[in-house]
Amino acid sequence: MHANFDQQAPKKATNLTINSDLLNKAKNLKINLSATLEQALIVEVKKTQSELWLKENKDAIDELNKLSEENGLFSDSFRSF
Repeated sequence: MHANFDQQAPKKATNLTINSDLLNKAKNLKINLSATLEQALIVEVKKTQSELWLKENKDAIDELNKLSEENGLFSDSFRSF
């Protein structure tokens, strides 16, 4: 998986507030909180960045779709299906 962040960046301590029962259950199950949070953040950051990119480029995407609907695609003449 390609990372959108510097995987070599140093770790940074932080404080979090979390449901105490959930935290106790995770500790009892020996779940690595830091690794779990990092994985969840990777997914959330990638999703949010994708949504932002689509929002920022909506006008251009709509315009390209309009052009292709009106004029077809360059590759249309090369298709055999």
